[in-house]
Amino acid sequence: MTTTPWYARTATTVGRPAVLTATLIMSMPGEYKVAKLAGWSDPWAYGMPFALSAYAGIAAVVTATRPKGARGRISAQLGAAFAIILALAAQVVAHLVQTGHMNGNQAWLIAITSMVPPAVLAHLLHLAATPTPVNAPSTSVDAPVVERVVAPVEPRAAVVPPPPTEPPAIEQPVEPPAPIRYRDPRCATIRPLYDGGARPGTAAMRDALIAAGHGRVGDSTIRGVLRAEVEEHEPHLAALPPALGRTA
Repeated sequence: MTTTPWYARTATTVGRPAVLTATLIMSMPGEYKVAKLAGWSDPWAYGMPFALSAYAGIAAVVTATRPKGARGRISAQLGAAFAIILALAAQVVAHLVQTGHMNGNQAWLIAITSMVPPAVLAHLLHLAATPTPVNAPSTSVDAPVVERVVAPVEPRAAVVPPPPTEPPAIEQPVEPPAPIRYRDPRCATIRPLYDGGARPGTAAMRDALIAAGHGRVGDSTIRGVLRAEVEEHEPHLAALPPALGRTA
């Protein structure tokens, strides 16, 4: 098997897009000149190179990718030939006019050039609407018949059951934390007020102490002694937001 040298493969891979880019750039001035002769002004005249060159490329690709006898292949072939003729004619006419060998104000030239955009659009939409055929599997009677041969089944080896697994260890119950022993027993009356998710105010703590039978306690004692001791044992309680409502 003959292997293509690396430099030949590189030249082919790099050369094709380079040649395509160069030809498109070289074709643009002539096609732009023809559009200007036909009466288009800037920036609309710049659309003629794209209409002719892109149209020729699309029609050529559709022609190459559609199988022989497929619907739309003949139309794509005619469109590709027509697009190539238009592109060639645009270059010839533009250079003839540029060199003074032809008058660019001829009516037939203007008429033909004016028909290019709608003709290109109509044919491209026709190609897009034509479905691409899908190759179906052949059902010909001449197809070879493949017989299925069933291989003998070998006896399976005895399956050894896995060894018994040890039962999972029994989790020991977690002992609850020891209750907090407050230096001042009145702190136990204030602590449940934090269970609502908020830091209780002075008035709420005073009401709780009176309801528990501790009598009226001063505000400084409530805040500076009782609440301070509760939050000393559980510092996270001091970070709770203040309770709404009667807080003073």
